[in-house]
Amino acid sequence: MIVTTTPSVDGYRVSGYYGIVFGEVITGIDFIKDIGASLRNFVGGRSKGYEDELITARNEAIAELQQRASEMGAHAVVGVDIDYEVLGQGGMLMVTASGTAVTLEPLA
Repeated sequence: MIVTTTPSVDGYRVSGYYGIVFGEVITGIDFIKDIGASLRNFVGGRSKGYEDELITARNEAIAELQQRASEMGAHAVVGVDIDYEVLGQGGMLMVTASGTAVTLEPLA
């Protein structure tokens, strides 16, 4: 399934719209990663644990978006937007992906 941030797909025309589709993931940051991030905050540098968690959550949100679009009969999701939010006191990360589920036809 094609997933793109653009409103169209080169070489195709949108032949049907199925509406807005979402993928959401809320994940907790474990205690060990939190300690590692706190140390990185103090001494500087990147937090590999947080980055890995963010990448995993983003990939899961996009996969959920694709699954929901597929269940609607869509071939693609266009206009995708990904949002990140920290919930509570920083222990929970929410990643949402949204876009428009569509069917595509190749251009002649």
